[in-house]
Amino acid sequence: MIHVNVGSPAGMCTVANPSFYRYVLKLGDSAIAVSAVDRVQLDMLAAIPHAFTDESMTSGDGWRIVPAASYEDWPVLEASPQRLRAAFQTARRVLWTNAAPVGISAGEIVAIDAEIDNVLGVLRQAEAVGYSVNVSYVT
Repeated sequence: MIHVNVGSPAGMCTVANPSFYRYVLKLGDSAIAVSAVDRVQLDMLAAIPHAFTDESMTSGDGWRIVPAASYEDWPVLEASPQRLRAAFQTARRVLWTNAAPVGISAGEIVAIDAEIDNVLGVLRQAEAVGYSVNVSYVT
């Protein structure tokens, strides 16, 4: 089971759907052709660190990996809610456009769409109060 954690001081959610990980966070690893702008968005989602990985410091346009501060902590991708919203909306659009080549089932895409809505709700809460958002996953 994979748990994707999205949170800020304004709220959080955990997505416990392996298809979300496979078809949203790792969508950029698929063989589909996307524009350069979409690739940047998908690469940010692909950079979300595993909670127990000792990642080196990485960053991109509007995001960065914050390394674990202690043994009780884990690395997270930190970004503005707006930046993450754009990335998740891009993943949603690319996934719907390329559902057949990606090989996703109708049930999976509907479930993933609902999970993206939950994540976007957390991002709206963070944006309303000006917080950045942290994202990581654990298996």
